Amino acid sequence: MRTPFFRATDLRMAPLALSALAAAAMLTACGGGGSSSTKAATATLAVLETTDLHFNIRSYDYFKLADDPSYGFERTATLIRQARSDYANTLLVDNGDTIQGTALADYEAQVAPIACDQQLSMYKAMAVFKFDAGTLGNHEFNYGLPFLNQVLGGGLQVDGVDASKKCAGNGYPMALANVISSQTKAPLVSPYVVLEREISGTDSDGKAVKLPIKIGVIGFTTPGILGWDKRHLEGKVQVTGAVEAAQKYVPELRSKGADIVVALLHGGLDASEYRADMENPGLYLSQVAGIDAMVMGHQHSVFPDTAAQPAFSMAGVDNKAGTINGVPAVMASSWGKALGVVALALKWDGKAWSVDKTQSKSELRSTTTGKDAAGKTSYVAVDSSIAPVVESQHQAAISYVKTPVGQTDFRMGTQFADVGDPGAIQLVNQAQQDYVQRYVQANLPQYAQLPVLSVSAPFKSGFQGGGDYTDVAAGPLAIYNAADLYLYPNTVYAVKVNGAQIKRWLEAAAQRFNRIDPADTADQWLISSFPGYNFDMFTTADMRYQIDVTQPVGSRIVDLQYKGAPIDPAQDFVIATNNYRATSGKSFLPELDGRATIYASPDANRDVVISYIKDHPQISRAANGAAHSWRFAKTPTAGKVLFTSAANALPVAQAAGLANVSLDKADDGTGTQRAVYRIDLGL
Repeated sequence: MRTPFFRATDLRMAPLALSALAAAAMLTACGGGGSSSTKAATATLAVLETTDLHFNIRSYDYFKLADDPSYGFERTATLIRQARSDYANTLLVDNGDTIQGTALADYEAQVAPIACDQQLSMYKAMAVFKFDAGTLGNHEFNYGLPFLNQVLGGGLQVDGVDASKKCAGNGYPMALANVISSQTKAPLVSPYVVLEREISGTDSDGKAVKLPIKIGVIGFTTPGILGWDKRHLEGKVQVTGAVEAAQKYVPELRSKGADIVVALLHGGLDASEYRADMENPGLYLSQVAGIDAMVMGHQHSVFPDTAAQPAFSMAGVDNKAGTINGVPAVMASSWGKALGVVALALKWDGKAWSVDKTQSKSELRSTTTGKDAAGKTSYVAVDSSIAPVVESQHQAAISYVKTPVGQTDFRMGTQFADVGDPGAIQLVNQAQQDYVQRYVQANLPQYAQLPVLSVSAPFKSGFQGGGDYTDVAAGPLAIYNAADLYLYPNTVYAVKVNGAQIKRWLEAAAQRFNRIDPADTADQWLISSFPGYNFDMFTTADMRYQIDVTQPVGSRIVDLQYKGAPIDPAQDFVIATNNYRATSGKSFLPELDGRATIYASPDANRDVVISYIKDHPQISRAANGAAHSWRFAKTPTAGKVLFTSAANALPVAQAAGLANVSLDKADDGTGTQRAVYRIDLGL
């Protein structure tokens, strides 16, 4: 591995970024020293992207206490090593959502917080490969600003944080242009960095040359952080739109001599009209003059997408060329499943570099390599350098999640939550309802006479494959099971809504389903692209409703009843939910922008579930997994209505009493351990 002369400069750089420069100086490229040339020359710079790693260092599932080769940075690391062998000049960047997502992450942030002089295990693993720059995703803010300040090394000038704190840090410079400290009115983190280095190329005579280059890296996160982490950020930071921030800082980067500009966008693609609070503004950010390459994320999807029906196909998106409005771009899935590679074709005019976008190339390198002779999916090998640096913390996290808290007499899973099984949802709702009800009775007498209900969703609903479902076996319950039941580090919120608003809320959740034509003799797929984690549902004997999937969106909830009678549209209810839905649920109800909140709890939903199990250690199907609040309206169909779920999971549906579900195909053919199931809507 060769390490050239390199400097990172930024007049606005916060202390935490400055503390990372020593590590950042270890960028991989051509040999140190060398010649320069006033002749024309060409070179290739490969921008390598990781995104949405979510603390998946090892190929290990802490919820199942088992290896899972389908993801993990230790496998992405193998791809990084190969890419550095393929390209003489590389720039390795991380696109955020890095420090949250596994039991190990929670362990180091909340259970046994790491000391100031220690790096997070995720950053220790990344340090092996000496990342060059990065940005922050929305989940970087989940554990609060003091923790973020510590793990980035200190220097965050923001209320409630000791900016003078000097800690081990993350090991590479961060860039984030669109989050502003309310205290300083300046970016919370350096908006950009300028990396000065030498790269190897070939001059017009075919001679190898080494020439200086300035690389500008600018970062953006999604504005949703102000809602999702309101309890941590309210009054402390403001967020601007990515486009507005880029229009301000990209010219500044150019004025400081940046030959090329790489945008790190923790966001993806959305074809709707641009707004400053847009969650996925990649289409519009790519149109800002001066951006040469863009890495994306947040959506846990892929770009460029070579599938027959790519995830993104809107105007301006070219999956074949790997460009967004002509700008080379990548989105490297999530959890370390792929490495994004943007090979930028550079031209030297004797004084400066420019990018030839028409000759640049974007690609994804997947950790999935195909299928072996037995038809089993195969993956790249792990890089052996990663596991040893995190082993002690890895084992500590495993010991923690094994802590017993209760017992269950039935298997709790979300494999069939989409078609009516409440088995893994009801316990969460019971815990949330109990928690909020006790708080309201003790502290909010003005709401003490209102019914308290709870909604939750199947957070693990197959998006990542057949193993991406909550699946808690009958028998002992441990902390890792509770973490499986509630995946995210959200906090419990309570909102006050009326019966009419509950119906609209459920109508929004019913977008989970495609519209079914009863007369169609062809196969029809039940589940839409609407995320499973937004499929909010009640699971209580007090609430009953049907979902008519033959009707258009907005007209699907029928026979909505509360305690055996049609719900009163004017009756008020208190609903236990999470901070995400209560403050960022405007697409469900306009009032779910924070104004309906009557209690913003500091306690995590997951911890509330753990406490509830400790208080009710004998969990049973009858008491905690059999409340079918909803069902599909009976509608016989001429053809099959199909959906996918985990392979070999039909016993879960049968145990839940879903007699209208049957197996159609044992393997859906995607190599993701999914099967195809049929639901008879006429039963």
